[in-house]
Amino acid sequence: MSHTEQRLTELEVRLAFIDDAVQALVAADAEQSLRIVTLERLVRDLRSELEAVRLGQAPDAHSEPPPPHY
Repeated sequence: MSHTEQRLTELEVRLAFIDDAVQALVAADAEQSLRIVTLERLVRDLRSELEAVRLGQAPDAHSEPPPPHY
């Protein structure tokens, strides 16, 4: 095998490893994107629930008796 053929083979092997690494990164990125979307939805739902709890616990100003000095 000539020097040029050997270098070409080494480059092909390196390219194969790089291609595998890129594919793994793409898969990891897709998984992370899905997890982020899920977490954003959960945070939005939790905020809605918290707001509902806050509104349910807030006293109605009209139902409270006036302060004693009135």
